[in-house]
Amino acid sequence: MVVAIKRQKRSLSGVLLFDKSKGFSSNQSLQIVKRLYFAEKTGHTGTLDPLASGLLPLMFGEATKFAADLIEASKTYRTTVRLGFSSTTGDAEGELTQVTTRALESISEEEVKRVCAQFVGEIQQTPPMFSALKKDGKPLYEYAREGIEIDRPTRTLLIHRLDVIKVEHNAKDGNPDCSIELEVNCSKGTYVRTLGEDIAKALGTAGYLTELRRTAIGDLKVERAYTLEALKVLGESETPFDALDAVLFPVDALLGSLGEVKLNNEFARRFSHGQRLPLDLVDAKPGRVRVYGEAPAQDVNKDLNSKAFKGEPSFMGTGILETDGKGALLRPDRLIQVNL
Repeated sequence: MVVAIKRQKRSLSGVLLFDKSKGFSSNQSLQIVKRLYFAEKTGHTGTLDPLASGLLPLMFGEATKFAADLIEASKTYRTTVRLGFSSTTGDAEGELTQVTTRALESISEEEVKRVCAQFVGEIQQTPPMFSALKKDGKPLYEYAREGIEIDRPTRTLLIHRLDVIKVEHNAKDGNPDCSIELEVNCSKGTYVRTLGEDIAKALGTAGYLTELRRTAIGDLKVERAYTLEALKVLGESETPFDALDAVLFPVDALLGSLGEVKLNNEFARRFSHGQRLPLDLVDAKPGRVRVYGEAPAQDVNKDLNSKAFKGEPSFMGTGILETDGKGALLRPDRLIQVNL
């Protein structure tokens, strides 16, 4: 009789920059990678629709404690908006209706740039009905599929940058066709589908997204991300877990925008016990900071934070730094498990 041996899930911590392909939801992608790593605890942040591709950070173990930090970070997208048509969903998955309010061949790159410049800075945006926002515990897209329109309050958002990559004119079936390719860096909560529709409206026509790819979240770039195919190749190597773990970033990779504080052994021990620490930091900037201690991290972080095993400080978590011009007080915020 053959007895199947169930492999035990692994306790590991780190961040995987995953390059999600189209056709998969964010949760489907997470579950596939979780099985590949035999990971015990996982999570993702910055949900991408199945139609969208690009950067989807996946967290393992202790890194899940800092998922909210990426939700707050700005995002960068590459998108293509096809003009002259409206979509019930704002993208290629919806039902299309042709809109002939103006001649598409008259839309120039200079005009598109002038219009897009109006959307840089603070803007007001109404979330689309086809979104995961909830009303009475029910996602708006479920109401939309039932033909029910729900009032949505407008939001104040920030468009940091909006670049026109190109304006392309083509003839499809003998009819004029125009698409604009954009790169946008925006604050959290921005719906790029709605932004594309609003830009098209400002151009005197309608539009919907045919492509959407996230290229960055904060300091994290898609160029350093791994596709599922690349991960499967690593998983087929002679030492699959060594190969897979080697592409993970340390937990603090999610916190690159924060300042840092380094503690000696005694202060690191006290900080890990939840104590507030008076520090001699006259010129320190107040606010949330990364905190490092001289004590090595647990084995769970051994492969993912190798600095801790070379006599250098290891990441302990985040703290809140309060200053008064004469000194500073550091209080614990969110800690990871360490051996002290």
